[in-house]
Amino acid sequence: MLICAATGNAGKLAELRRILQAQGHEVKSQKELGIALEPDETGATFAENARIKAQAICRASGLATVADDSGLCVDALGGAPGVYSARYCGHHGDDEANNDKLLDAMRAVPQAQRGARFVSAVCLMLPDGRQLTCLGECPGRVAASRLPGSYGFGYDPLFIPDECGLPGGGKRANAEGRSYAQLTPEEKDAISHRGRALERLQAALPEFLAGGQPQR
Repeated sequence: MLICAATGNAGKLAELRRILQAQGHEVKSQKELGIALEPDETGATFAENARIKAQAICRASGLATVADDSGLCVDALGGAPGVYSARYCGHHGDDEANNDKLLDAMRAVPQAQRGARFVSAVCLMLPDGRQLTCLGECPGRVAASRLPGSYGFGYDPLFIPDECGLPGGGKRANAEGRSYAQLTPEEKDAISHRGRALERLQAALPEFLAGGQPQR
């Protein structure tokens, strides 16, 4: 299937393209299609924001469109930054400022209470108006400082997932305490919130395309 990836975030686009292409799809970014539209994310949930983006870009592109809305939900902060993850610092897309604010907010939180989870809602919108939304989560914890790594974006240097992927498939406990930013793309995709949401979407796709609209 030819799919438009509805995002202007280079890191998110790389993950969506990598995972969707591995599933056998052809992916075009909205930039490659000449679409500069940035819909306002006014939803109260990740799923609502994903649908808003998918619908707007699908209408503009005329193609099946996948949009993701995702964020970090921290237990000690009552689920914050949550849907406001990208603009936690007060403006959109400043990864360094967002990470600084999170570190400040967590400064006095002990190790045993630093639990968190990354959440992703992925919405596939078809030009005929049908839509399929799937959720994925990755549990872990917030590090006390940035963990340098060659991969990732956003809060990845601060998030230590409970598991990491294995070459060729499978997963294991993240005994080394590596952050998302320290996992290779293959290790991350196998356990990430976005990878799990897209895996569920791929599993539901045959029934969805055949005319049903399963709920996930």
